[in-house]
Amino acid sequence: MNIRKLLSSAARCIGLLAVLSIGGTAQAAGMSMREIPFAKIDGVRVGNAQNDQGKTGVTVLCFPDGAKTGVDISGGGPASRETPVLDPTREDIGIHAIVLAGGSAYGLAAADGVMECLEENGIGYDTGFALVPLVVQSDIYDLSYGSADIRPDRAMGYEACRNALTKNHPRSGSVGAGTGATVGKFCGMKQSQKSGIGYHAVQIGELKLGAVVVVNALGDIYSGNQKIAGLMNESRTGFIDSAQEFYRLTAPKDLFARTNTTIGAIVTNGKFDKAQLTRIAAQARNGYARSIHPVGTLADGDTIYASACGKPVDADINMVGTLAAEVMAKAIENAIASSKMDDAEYLSWCLDLPSGREGR
Repeated sequence: MNIRKLLSSAARCIGLLAVLSIGGTAQAAGMSMREIPFAKIDGVRVGNAQNDQGKTGVTVLCFPDGAKTGVDISGGGPASRETPVLDPTREDIGIHAIVLAGGSAYGLAAADGVMECLEENGIGYDTGFALVPLVVQSDIYDLSYGSADIRPDRAMGYEACRNALTKNHPRSGSVGAGTGATVGKFCGMKQSQKSGIGYHAVQIGELKLGAVVVVNALGDIYSGNQKIAGLMNESRTGFIDSAQEFYRLTAPKDLFARTNTTIGAIVTNGKFDKAQLTRIAAQARNGYARSIHPVGTLADGDTIYASACGKPVDADINMVGTLAAEVMAKAIENAIASSKMDDAEYLSWCLDLPSGREGR
C-alpha cells in the first residue's frame, strides 16, 4: 500500500471514530443520527436554472430571513463575489443568498438577477432608501464543456432565485451549477469525466446539518480508498492516478490554471456566529481532502460557505465541524453518483476534442 493510501486510510479511520463518538454521545442523550432530505432544513430554499446547450447553470441557496455565514477559501484561483463581507472582523449580520454558478468570472453576473428577485419579494435590508439583499457567490470554470460563449447571466440568476422561493427543490446531478462540472482534468478534457452537484443532510436530535457541493476538481474523486471518478487513460478503459502524474513533473506545468473549482456550503440550524461558522467551514474542508486528491492546488478555486438559519439550537462547534466534514464527503460522492454519463455523449461536449462542440 503506498503512502497516499495509508494516509487516506488513517484519515477515514479518524473520521469514522469521530462520527462513532458523535453517535455515541447522541445515543447517550437518547438521540440518533439519521439522514434527512436537504429540503427539511428550515430557513433555506434551493432553486436551479441552466442552459442545456451551453452546459452551464446556477444554483441559489436563498435565506428569506437571513443567515449568519462564514467562508473558507483554500484554492488558489477563486471566482467570487462579496466574500469580504463574511470576514469575521466585519459586522456580524446575515446574508440572504449564496449563489453557486458556472461561467467562471463571467457567471458572477447571475447575482444581479438574484438581487432583483429578492428585492421584488421584499427580502433584504431596509436602508431607508432601498431594500438591499446581501448576496455572495462562487463560480466554477465550465467554459471547456458545452459552449464557452454561453454563461450564467442576470436572467438565469433571477430564474434560479425564483425557483428557490417557489419550489425549493434541491437536486443532485448535472443540474444548476453542476451542469458543466467535470473532474480529473490533469491531461485535458479528453481524459476527464462528468461530475455535478450533490447534497447530503443529517439530523441529530434537533440539530440539522446539510452539505451541497459542486465538484469541478482537477484531481480524482474517492469513496474511502476506492476511486470513483477522475483522470482516465487515453483509451478511457481505466483510471490513472492524478497525484502520480503530478509526481512525474520535473519542470513547471500549466495545470489549466484557474479552470477547476469545487464550491460548496454547509447549512445548519446550529446557533453559531460568523466567526464560529468560518471555523466550521474550515473544518468542512477536511471533507474535500478525504474525497478529492490532489485538492486545493493553485489550479483550483476551492471554497466552502457555512450558514446558520432557521430556529437556532445549541450545538458544540467541534462536533458540528467534525460532522460537517463527513457530510461534505458524502455530498461529493452523491455528486459523482448522480452525474454518470455515457462516454460518447460526454466527449461530444468537450471542447478540446476534434469531435467536440466546435462549430455547433
